[in-house]
Amino acid sequence: MSIHEPLPVPGPVHGRRHRARRDALALAVAQQTGHEPALVIVPSGTEQVRNRDNLFPFRFSSDFFYLTGFPEPDALLVMHVQGQGEHRDILFCRDRDPDKEIWDGVRVGPQAATERYHLDAALSNAQCDVEVPTLLKGCRAVVAPWAHSDEFDSTLRRWMGTARSGARAGVIAPSRQIDLGELVAEQRLIKDSDEQGTMRRAAKISAEAHCLAMRATRPGRAEHEIEAVLLAHFRSKGAQSVAYGSIVAGGPHSCILHHRAGPRVMQAHEMLLIDAGCELDGYASDITRSFPVDGRFTPEQRAAYEVVLAAQNAAAEATRPGAAFSAPHDAAVRVLTQGLMDLKLLPRQSLDEAVSSGAFKRFYMHRTGHWLGLDVHDVGDYTRPLQEGMVLTLEPGLYIRPAEDIPEAYWNIGIRIEDDALVTHNGCELITRDVPVEPAEIESLMREAQ
Repeated sequence: MSIHEPLPVPGPVHGRRHRARRDALALAVAQQTGHEPALVIVPSGTEQVRNRDNLFPFRFSSDFFYLTGFPEPDALLVMHVQGQGEHRDILFCRDRDPDKEIWDGVRVGPQAATERYHLDAALSNAQCDVEVPTLLKGCRAVVAPWAHSDEFDSTLRRWMGTARSGARAGVIAPSRQIDLGELVAEQRLIKDSDEQGTMRRAAKISAEAHCLAMRATRPGRAEHEIEAVLLAHFRSKGAQSVAYGSIVAGGPHSCILHHRAGPRVMQAHEMLLIDAGCELDGYASDITRSFPVDGRFTPEQRAAYEVVLAAQNAAAEATRPGAAFSAPHDAAVRVLTQGLMDLKLLPRQSLDEAVSSGAFKRFYMHRTGHWLGLDVHDVGDYTRPLQEGMVLTLEPGLYIRPAEDIPEAYWNIGIRIEDDALVTHNGCELITRDVPVEPAEIESLMREAQ
C-alpha cells in the first residue's frame, strides 16, 4: 500500500498491545485444553443490508477488534495454539480491489496486514476453505464464539466436517468446542493503559456534548433538536459513532427509561433527561444528566435530584478494589429508599424493612451500573469482585409517575445521574465529571447560555 493512500483504519492501531492480548489468550486456551493443540477462530463480522443495495455502517465484533485492531468486515483471525501457549496467528481478509475501492474505500489487504497488525501471516479470504480445515487437523479443541451467527456457525460446521473426513486415516480433529467469549471476557474486564486513554478521550467528548446540550435546552425546543447538538459534537470531535441510541426525554418521557428523542416540544418547569455517549475507536462512553428545561429546579425537582445525587455519591464511595460488584447498587438503594421516605413518597418505616420489601422499585426499577468498554454493556462476570482497571457505570435514578397517592408537584419527574467509574488502587475515579452534577452548577451553566 502506498504511503500516499488513505488509511482504512478508523482509529489508532496498537498492534503490539493486540499481540500481547493474543499471547494472554493463548495461555488461557492452553490451560483450558490441558496443553493440547487447539485452534482459535474469531470472525470480524459482515456488513448487513439496510434496504435494497444500502448497507448499515459496519461495526466489527468487539472480541475480534480487541485481539487484532483490524477494522474491516469479512475478516477472520485464526490462532494455532500449541502445548505451552505458543501460537501462530493468521489473518484472513479481503484482497485489495482497485475497482471496489473506488466505491467503498481503501482496503488493507493481506500483504500490508501482516506487519501492520503484528501477525505471523495474512492470507486472502479465498484460501479459508483450504487452510482452516487443514489447521483444524491435529487439534484437540476449537475455540470460537458460540451462536455468533447462522452464517458463521454453518461455516464452522463445514470446516469441521472437512477436518473430520480423514478420521479413518488416523487424522485427529477437534472433539471439544470452547466458548471464545468466556475466555476473552475475562481479559476485557481489566482495561490496559491504551484502553483507559481511549475511554478518557471518549468521556471528555461526551461530557462536552452534554454541556452543549444543557446550554441549548430551553422551552419551545424539541427533543430531537437537542439530540442533534449531541450528535454534531460527537462527530466534530472525531468519534465514529454513538455508543448506543441516544435518550433525550422531556417531561413525562423522562420517566420512560429508554425513550428516544422525538418531536415533542419541551415546556417550562419540566425535567429533561439525556442519556448519551459516543464511541471512539471502538470504546464506549455512557453519561446521563437530568436538569430543568427552563434552567431552574422547582423545589420538588431539586429535592428529588439531591436524593439521586446523594445515592450516586454513596455508590462511588462503595466502588473500590475487593468490593462486590453489587456493593455500589446496595449503597445507592439505601440512600434512595431513605430519600423516598423523607420526601413522603414511601411510608415511614425502618430503612432495613423498606429496603428488604423492595418498595423502592416503584420509583427505581433498574440496577445501578454495568461493565463498560468496547460494548456499552460490556462483557464480564458480575459475580467478580471489583479490581483496579475495571470500568463500570454508576447510574441511580428516580422516576415519579402521576398517581393518586403522589403529590402533583412530583408528577413526571424522571432523574438519572450516570458517570463512568474507573476502579483505582484505593477507590474509583469518575472520568465523566467534566459535565456538572451539582444543581447550582447546572443552573449556572444554563443561565450563561440565556
